[in-house]
Amino acid sequence: MHTPNLGRPLDNQLLSALPRDQFDLLASHLTTVALSQGEMLVGAGEEFDQVYFPHKGMLSLLVVLKDGKAIETATVGREGVVGAMAGFGLYRSLVRVIAQLPMAMSKISATKFRQAAANSDAIRMMAIQYNDVLLSQARITAACNAVHVVEARFCRWLLQSADRAESDTLTLTQELIAEMLGVRRTSVTEVATKIQDTGAIHYSRGVIKILDRAALEEMSCECYQTLLEQSARYQT
Repeated sequence: MHTPNLGRPLDNQLLSALPRDQFDLLASHLTTVALSQGEMLVGAGEEFDQVYFPHKGMLSLLVVLKDGKAIETATVGREGVVGAMAGFGLYRSLVRVIAQLPMAMSKISATKFRQAAANSDAIRMMAIQYNDVLLSQARITAACNAVHVVEARFCRWLLQSADRAESDTLTLTQELIAEMLGVRRTSVTEVATKIQDTGAIHYSRGVIKILDRAALEEMSCECYQTLLEQSARYQT
């Protein structure tokens, strides 16, 4: 049973872009689920037995190192899908997937998704193209983490999160931000205070409010615009 405030499958941009007869191959097998902020969807090494199409919120894909530390490599909102490569056979996740923001999603069993993909060029192409988007996003994020200062990365990440949340007010713990950026929790406080001193944001008790988006974009690294342009190319 669908809960009204969770949205509907066609809130996902990939599903809404499918020709109606191709969407119908999936529609009767889709169910709507919710995730709380910080909840894990899939662990690294686990099999994707479901394919997920977000309606709202933001999923973070994290590479997990041997010492247990993790860092974000890509994010997925309602423009995307997680686990779609299960449409081509057994698929184990190489990353940990968590809800960075409260989520609402449609899900379909990997088996049903494979059956639909086998009968639809449009569904197969959707899966392949969005996998390419995730790979490109991971490359950009890796380069960003390697060469850009943490203040610029923090601004880029806030802008991405606000876009996905469709809100300028975000509830984000220091622990979550530190994990996303691969920095210490104390560094998050230092960076947030520094950005707050510019007047671009207000940060208090885990709530960040963007006050001056233009200033935040100015302080962000080039990667924010690069990721926006990449996403726009895929959607055209």
